[in-house]
Amino acid sequence: MADHTRTEPGAPTAESGQPHHGRAVARAMEGWIDVVRHKLSAGELGAVPVVLVLAAVWIIFQSLNENFLSPRNLSNLSVDIVGTGLIAVGIVFVLLLGELDLSVGSISGLAAAVFAVLNVKHGVPEWIALIIGVLAGTLAGTVQGYSFAKTRVPAFVVTLAGLLTWNGLMLYILGTSGTVNLDESGLVAKLTSYYFTQDGVAYGVAAVGAGLVFLVSFQDMRRRKAVGMPHRSLRGIGVRAGAVAVTAFAAAYLLNRFQGLPLALLIFLVAVAGLDVVLRRTHYGRQVYALGGSVEAARRASLSVIRVQTAVLAVSGTLAAAGGLFLASRITSVSQTSGSGVLLLNAIAAAVIGGTSLFGGRGTTWSAVLGMLVIQSISSGMAITDTPAAVQFIITGGVLFAAVVIDSLSRRSQEAHGRA
Repeated sequence: MADHTRTEPGAPTAESGQPHHGRAVARAMEGWIDVVRHKLSAGELGAVPVVLVLAAVWIIFQSLNENFLSPRNLSNLSVDIVGTGLIAVGIVFVLLLGELDLSVGSISGLAAAVFAVLNVKHGVPEWIALIIGVLAGTLAGTVQGYSFAKTRVPAFVVTLAGLLTWNGLMLYILGTSGTVNLDESGLVAKLTSYYFTQDGVAYGVAAVGAGLVFLVSFQDMRRRKAVGMPHRSLRGIGVRAGAVAVTAFAAAYLLNRFQGLPLALLIFLVAVAGLDVVLRRTHYGRQVYALGGSVEAARRASLSVIRVQTAVLAVSGTLAAAGGLFLASRITSVSQTSGSGVLLLNAIAAAVIGGTSLFGGRGTTWSAVLGMLVIQSISSGMAITDTPAAVQFIITGGVLFAAVVIDSLSRRSQEAHGRA
């Protein structure tokens, strides 16, 4: 006798297993794709353009030289981005105000010079000299920030004067010797030479990172849901955290195939993540974004414009100083050329290429990481394929120009959709 028992669509059967789970994942992916498509059509490109550029750069250089994506080269790349990357993160803060800090290169050199002279020439313990060097950057940034906020002179003019002033002070501190060599086994040198060789450290950091992404996103969803605001679905959060986990564990695997997790990279990621929380989840961060949207509106809303603007330039100076110490650590020396050359241009380019808007009010600290990865990948690829440095400047300039054009077009699209 025929069995006329009806099976509901999507119900689990012996043959199909658990189709509910598969269909739920598919619906989550479809919903995520719809959200991304809607944002792209409205001009909210996010990190999509820079990720595509980074992927293209890696594919091209890997095809030219199979060692480009080797664990050794990627490990070196992860350390090389830290010094300039920290400076670029400070630039992100300033760009969010719609301003520009031209003094970060000179401040980075000044901080390194202060540290080197105190430690090497005057015998001050490294950790004390390091703190004083960073505080020198904080002080320089605070002076510039207060001058900018109080006089309302554009920040790029104030910091252009600072560029000359701090560079001259660095040369004065270094004196006639010009170059100071650091202790290759000292604290600062280990910032870029120490690696966590145990495999579990890198995998543990990857697990913690993915877990934090899920927890922070979940808490954000609960808060938004409680007040009736739009929010991500739990499946969408799971997909996002899963993507972060895959990326993090793949990176950990590659790093462990060389020397393990670099201390410099760990410090950099912790700093970027911490500052991202400050920007996006604190009252101070919301004030920074508000000033980037409209300074006059912020004043009318009784925000402390002078205090926020001063603090932003202080943050930029502090991160420039920290970046300068990492750059000095990489070559274990400080000279009269420290903080000069293309350092300033690379830091600004990294922030803009990563997606921080030149018009203010849009960007995150992770923008600097992505932009720095693009710039340093181009530099590394040029070196490994013996391409002239001139070509590197041309390519980096082209990518920067494209980023600025995309930023402008994105802003126009958002204005057309009433989002800017």
